[in-house]
This record gives sequence, C-alpha cells and structure tokens, in this order.
Amino acid sequence: MLPFTLQQLRILKAVATEKNFTKAAAVLYLSQPSLSKQIKTLEKNLNILLINRERNKISLTESGKVLLQYSERILALCEESCRALIDLKNGDRGNLAVGASQTIGTYLMPQILVLFAKNYPQINLKVQVNSTRLIAKKIINREIDIAVVGGEISDDLKKSLSIQPFVSDELSLIISKLHPFAKKAKINKEDLYCLEFITLNPNSTIKNFIDNILIQNQIEIKQLKTILQLNSIEGIKTAVSLGLGVAFVSSSAIEKEIKLKTIEVIKIENIKITRKLSIISNPECYKSKAFDLFHTELLRLKDRIEN
Repeated sequence: MLPFTLQQLRILKAVATEKNFTKAAAVLYLSQPSLSKQIKTLEKNLNILLINRERNKISLTESGKVLLQYSERILALCEESCRALIDLKNGDRGNLAVGASQTIGTYLMPQILVLFAKNYPQINLKVQVNSTRLIAKKIINREIDIAVVGGEISDDLKKSLSIQPFVSDELSLIISKLHPFAKKAKINKEDLYCLEFITLNPNSTIKNFIDNILIQNQIEIKQLKTILQLNSIEGIKTAVSLGLGVAFVSSSAIEKEIKLKTIEVIKIENIKITRKLSIISNPECYKSKAFDLFHTELLRLKDRIEN
C-alpha cells in the first residue's frame, strides 16, 4: 500500500500554498484539527518531517518540497484523467487550462478567448498569465494544457515540450505625437542615440530580446539613454504619450493607442524587431476535444493574420 492518499497530497499542496493550517483547511472545506491530523499521519507513514512549525510560521522541509513537486504532478494527472472521461461522456464539453506569457496574455489572448468562448460556450476556460519559463514548466507539469508564449524557451525545457510556430509579433518604436521625430516617416540608427528611452526592468525577457537585436545591428546599447524603467507596458505607453520618452512595445499592445492617435509609431531604417510567438503543449498529455478545438482556432487565427 502507498504511504499516502490523494486527499493527503491535496492537503499538503493547500498548506504549501496558504502557508497556514486554518486557511488551508478552509480552502478544502475541512476542519483545522482534521487537516492537522492528516498531515501528522502522512509524516508518520513516511517517517519524514514534511512541515516546519516554528512560532506559528509554516514552511516545507526539503522533503516536503520534493513530495510537493510529485504531488502536483500526481494531482494534475488525476484531473486530466477526469477530463478525459468527461470528454468521452459529453462529447465536446469539458475544461481547458490555457496559458500565455505576459504581453500576449494581456493584449492578444483576450481577443482569442472572446472568439473561442463565443463559438464554444460549453467549454470552461481557465487562463494563467506568467513568464514564458513558468508557463512552460506548468505545461510540463500538466497544470496547463496549451499556451501561447513569446519569450525564448530554454533548452532544458524544450526537450519536454511540443513547440509549434504561431505568428510574428513586431516590437514597434513608439513616440509622442508632440515629439519632433513624430513627423518623420523613418529615422536612421544614429538618431537612436538622440532619444530618451523608457524600458522594462533589466530582467525582462522582452528587453533582453530587443537589446540583442539592436546589438546585432551594430548599435551600442550602452550609449542609448534610458531615463525611466517601469514594470508594466501600460505604464510605458502612458509615459510615452505624455512625452516623457520613447519605447519599444509589442504591436499587439498599442492597437487602442493607434486608433485614439495618442502615440505615433516610427520606423528605423533597415531595422525591424520581430519575435516569433509559439504554441506549446505537452506531447505526453491526453489531448481532449476542448484542446483540439482551441488548437484549431489558434491555427485559423494564424492563417487570418498571415494572409
């Protein structure tokens, strides 16, 4: 017999998430004493301490962290098996967990989800937006079924993923309508050194991608003047519209501003910054009817954009 039950794994996951026995019990609709008893039973059966209890602070031991990783995978497989059976029973009904990297999740994915929900209202969608790396890990751990990402996927994750090219996303140089360069159809590379840039923080995947493209085009990025670093695309767009500086922003993020004419997009001679978006999934996972329908809609959108 196994030394744990699925319920005990659910309890461990809840405790790790809530970092509080009472809150974890509430999430699982259990009494706090019942939850504590289950944790003690689990530790006794494994003969391992899983949770540190110090001055009302709760944290997982190293053993607890290892078991949590496997617990998440086990519970995800259980949920997947339930979805597979529901699909067989109900045809095209079901649930689908969709992921997206941050810019895509904020600006492109909502458009996709609205169209999908309109065509398939019987399918329940759960959406998670995070960094490309975290989304990829959740795909591998079977917590997300399918995702669209724009960041670079590391080699250690690629081997466990199915990666399919989606569409290209251009990163446009946006500028205030009041800026002297706004009247120019195009600027040259040297003009970049005269501009004041507003960027995302240095750890941003998009910022690093832009810097690499500029370096490839013989631009000394250390000589570019950065006056402001913000942690959101919305903040950057607002700052640019107020004339505080210029910025490179995904074309999918500026459709509203272009329509309202609050900013201008300016071209750089012989430089075009584009990145390939990708559809990722777990090749070992069961592909539900809901998955197939969503994947088909993504491919249809790709055809419309490219043609």
